[in-house]
Amino acid sequence: MRVLVADRLPEPSLDEIRALGVDLVYEPELSPDLLRHALEGVGVLIVRGTPVPEEAIEAARALALIVRAGAGAANIDVAAASRRGIYVATCPGKNASAVAELAFLLIASLDRRVPDAVASLRAGRWEKDEYAQAVGLKGRTLGIAGVGHVGRAMIRFAQALEMNVVGWSRSLGIARAAELGIARVDRLEQLAERSDVLSLHLELNDRTRACVGRRVLEALPPGASLVNTARAELIDWDALAEVAPRRHLRLGFDVLPGEPAARSGEYSHPALAQLSEGTVVYATPHIGASTDTAQLDIATECVRILRSFMVSGEVPNVVNIAVASRARYQLVVRFRDKVGALANVLGVLKRHGLNVQELDNTVFEGGRAGCAKIRLDTRPAEACLQEIMAFSDEVIHVQLVQLPNLA
Repeated sequence: MRVLVADRLPEPSLDEIRALGVDLVYEPELSPDLLRHALEGVGVLIVRGTPVPEEAIEAARALALIVRAGAGAANIDVAAASRRGIYVATCPGKNASAVAELAFLLIASLDRRVPDAVASLRAGRWEKDEYAQAVGLKGRTLGIAGVGHVGRAMIRFAQALEMNVVGWSRSLGIARAAELGIARVDRLEQLAERSDVLSLHLELNDRTRACVGRRVLEALPPGASLVNTARAELIDWDALAEVAPRRHLRLGFDVLPGEPAARSGEYSHPALAQLSEGTVVYATPHIGASTDTAQLDIATECVRILRSFMVSGEVPNVVNIAVASRARYQLVVRFRDKVGALANVLGVLKRHGLNVQELDNTVFEGGRAGCAKIRLDTRPAEACLQEIMAFSDEVIHVQLVQLPNLA
């Protein structure tokens, strides 16, 4: 099997991949424009930020698995992969501490204006009166939007600093909030109202895109801080450019609108330039997950996913498997483990126009018999069952079970 790693991974992890006996192609500087041609004959693709569009997926006939060396899969056309039966897996939680560390560095920097103080001192000025003005974090309220891996790491850091924590997430219930030791609210606007610092850790989807709009921004107390280390698209940047200077908001970003695809080069954006004129804004070039520890943890998880796929066919952290099957019936066929025995059963199902939703086959000790559990969306007719049982020298027993409707 050929494995293409199209982004940087630590050398020890590359050695582990080679030890699996695969044909490893390591091209960390591969241009997104050349990905389509590089995927010829590739069975597994591992990427970090490299875009994997539909045209590349459609051209990759041998591709069976895409591993995103990170928490989300926004740079991969998951729908296109699903149409071609290609697994997409991610590495959730492996960079959570690194992202939370940077988020808190931004929070503390906004309070103490550390970058400005450093720049002033480097310019030969001693401005203690200017930069000694800070509220501090102890006793202040941190609002966390999104209580996933990073959000939970933020909770631990905030509690260590004796901050009050309020959380909002569609999945955050009363019992879970109590378990985490935080307060909770029902709406994002309510979270903003209670936050001295609002930190965003939400996934990007149709419901969260531009969710931090005018109403949320206006709900923040004057002088509050807004930090985003998740996705730039969570913010309505036009609304932010208008509201932030008027309400004296302080802003910290690790994700920015219109980020370049290249790792180095020039960058500018009108909204960011406008904000910088009348607001305290500190931004970093999307480096939240870029610590040696986080990258090694992510790479190790990539190797684990690849190994599981090769050894057992199972894909940990897969994101594009149907949660609910359409199967309503299960055909349990115990058969003698002979060449073509299971193929004959499947051939009968095909002749009767029955579509297999799921199939699980087990071979018993000694290699003499097997048991296939075949899930179907349509009930097989009695004639179909009789035709299967007619293979009496191969089929031991057939049982039809109606599955419970759990929808």
